[in-house]
Amino acid sequence: MDYIKQPMEIETRSMEIIAPHLAPFHLSDVETKVYSRIIHAAGDVEYAPLIHIHPDAIAAAQKAIKAGADIYTDVEMVRTGINKRKLATFGGEVHCRVADPDIAKTAKEQGITRSMAAMRAFGKALTGSIVAIGNAPTALFEVLKLAEEQGIRPACIVGIPVGFVGAADSKEALRQNTLVPYITVEGTKGGSPIAAAVINALMYDIDNMRV
Repeated sequence: MDYIKQPMEIETRSMEIIAPHLAPFHLSDVETKVYSRIIHAAGDVEYAPLIHIHPDAIAAAQKAIKAGADIYTDVEMVRTGINKRKLATFGGEVHCRVADPDIAKTAKEQGITRSMAAMRAFGKALTGSIVAIGNAPTALFEVLKLAEEQGIRPACIVGIPVGFVGAADSKEALRQNTLVPYITVEGTKGGSPIAAAVINALMYDIDNMRV
């Protein structure tokens, strides 16, 4: 059997296959890259009509990245999926505290998830940053609460938790919020690879040199 073996050629061919599915949406070049990365990461073109990008989200996120903003994630899988070496070329770092013993202790004492406790611990550091959530709806609800009640303002929230309990509701709450630009996927679809793919797409649009 003959098949494509070169990584970049595989990626190029994948994007060619995805492209016709995006034609009906009349996307900008950078929106096309974000949509394509999401679909590529999921292996599912049915994502296309479910993706929602706030009008200010891409510009705000890329401005933050270029200024050296950090990224705060809900789980290690999101942190792992983000190209940290690429982010470092802009001056940013990726943070995740879900495995921190202090966070686990706080979560147990307060009767909340570790992802919620982590977002509370990040607190004011979230302002001006990018928040990337791919697993925990509770983390997304918590960030929205921090924005509403404490005036914390991430530059952009990439909120794409996956699952059947709370995920769809948290993403709908994100879409209804008027305080922070967002990138999300409606319904139960999503996950850590999808959230990481969005961050990588935003970075590669700025500078496609892979490191």
